[in-house]
Amino acid sequence: MTMDKLLGVILGFALIFVSSVSKAEPRGKLIIFHAGSLSVPFAKMEQEFEKMYPNVDVLREAGGSTKMARLIADVGKPADIMASADYKVIDNILVPDFATWNIRFASNQLVLCYTKHSKYADEINSKNWYEILCRKGVVWGHSDPNLDPCGYRALMVMQLAEKFYNKPGLYQRLLGNRPIENVRPKSVELISLLNTGNMDYAWEYLSVAVQHNLKYIKLDDHINLGNYKYDSFYKQAEVKVTGKKPGTWKVKRGKSCTYGITILKNAANKEAAEAFLAYMLDPKGGLKILKEMGQPPFIPCRVASEEMKNNLPKKLQKLVEVKN
Repeated sequence: MTMDKLLGVILGFALIFVSSVSKAEPRGKLIIFHAGSLSVPFAKMEQEFEKMYPNVDVLREAGGSTKMARLIADVGKPADIMASADYKVIDNILVPDFATWNIRFASNQLVLCYTKHSKYADEINSKNWYEILCRKGVVWGHSDPNLDPCGYRALMVMQLAEKFYNKPGLYQRLLGNRPIENVRPKSVELISLLNTGNMDYAWEYLSVAVQHNLKYIKLDDHINLGNYKYDSFYKQAEVKVTGKKPGTWKVKRGKSCTYGITILKNAANKEAAEAFLAYMLDPKGGLKILKEMGQPPFIPCRVASEEMKNNLPKKLQKLVEVKN
């Protein structure tokens, strides 16, 4: 074999090797729809993931989980990944037509946020918060229960407080002091109202309060929806929200806060989506970021059945366990 032919063979093998490596490397746009309460940790994950895979451009869109899921199912918005503040949103709206599986990856709890400028900021505590919210002149709000899980969870917390503190009529008294204009599309919108002094108190997730350096009142485990051991108590709370079709309604029952994530069936960039979830569900990767930002992750993350686990991409199966 001549030297020219030998060089040609070596070059050919080199091109094949480079081609195979480039194909294995995720690239292109990765579209992620996610709950507003995941905005800060997902921004950090995006940064870290793009360092690992510089050929991937992560594009995120945040909003109320129910709204984001409906944009996929009803409007046909393209997305590769959907992450919800309530894993049931994925089950109810996206499975089975738009997604096959649902990984539960983190928990949270509700807190009442405020600033040093809020009315009665020097007086409010975990024992009297509901009395403060009932006072005239106190401006407080929550997100829209039809669009955002934090909204219907806020209503559930107040229903549970009525039962736990044995205060008949408390729930209606609270709502009577909250005008409808204080109900906003997503919970993170309330943060700017707090910081500008246009609102005294707002219902948020603990992780959001920590991430935005807000003052907050931590509630008893019986009412904060943060401890699965109290699910039997939580289920006494019921909130009616709009259904899949106009004019229909669905009843949401109280349950501990559990976040879920899935890759959509028609994801345009499944390779990058699988790589992102492999990073995100790693205890040394995305789950570490969640923990640092006040949102306890499940380690390992959870799926509902062995069948669901087997439906996951191979690289994700080792990162989850089967647990109801």
